[in-house]
Amino acid sequence: MKILSWNVNGIRAALKKDFLTFVEKENPDILCIQETKAHLNQVDKILDEYPHHYWNEAQKKGYAGTAIFSKHQPLSTINGIGKEEHDKEGRVITLEFEKYFVVTVYVPNSGRGLPRLDYRKDWDKDFLHYLTLLEKKKPVIVCGDFNVAHTDIDLANPKSNYNKTAGYTKIEIDGFQQFIDHGFIDTFREFNTKPEQYSYWTYMFNARKRNVGWRIDYFLISKKLRPKLKKAFILPSVMGSDHCPVGIEIV
Repeated sequence: MKILSWNVNGIRAALKKDFLTFVEKENPDILCIQETKAHLNQVDKILDEYPHHYWNEAQKKGYAGTAIFSKHQPLSTINGIGKEEHDKEGRVITLEFEKYFVVTVYVPNSGRGLPRLDYRKDWDKDFLHYLTLLEKKKPVIVCGDFNVAHTDIDLANPKSNYNKTAGYTKIEIDGFQQFIDHGFIDTFREFNTKPEQYSYWTYMFNARKRNVGWRIDYFLISKKLRPKLKKAFILPSVMGSDHCPVGIEIV
């Protein structure tokens, strides 16, 4: 089972680039998309090879949103986490399969100047609670843009960004650490502990060419799934967004 996750920074923009070619080449079983920035009626029918399409749209047009394309029919689906204050932005989709849940998430950004940092703290707590409830039924695979660099090797300039920049404040780092303390495994770091492995680069300052980036896109899995994890990877050469895809292979 190959699962990919990608913040496409606008599905309509991605479709004008090489998005469909990328999907055809990689051929994942499940494709999770964040920041679709579109309502379903704004996107033509795509990816016919995936019979099961699931969308969660933000109330605000052109903002946030998630989608999952799957070759396998889930047992059930859930949009959101059951809290109205969080669910109006279309940030979470859950698919239930026989052996595990697959959850895609687009975690809120705290914003320039950190105006949503307090909200982000509440979000992390509530989202972890939601995943904990799922885990009572079966193990969880959760992927997406978590909008945080977990450690200092997960961004190019940790000292200059610490407690100043969204995605690398103590509150956000501690929020992510709660997922790890609960028992979720950061799959990429199971296979690669080197620095300079990033999934996001600002469009400014020629950052991607210089590899001045952040690793803020993750696959986390329940501990029970670790024996089934065969591979976790980042695809930094894939263009089309300010993020690149990340993925896992699991049996």
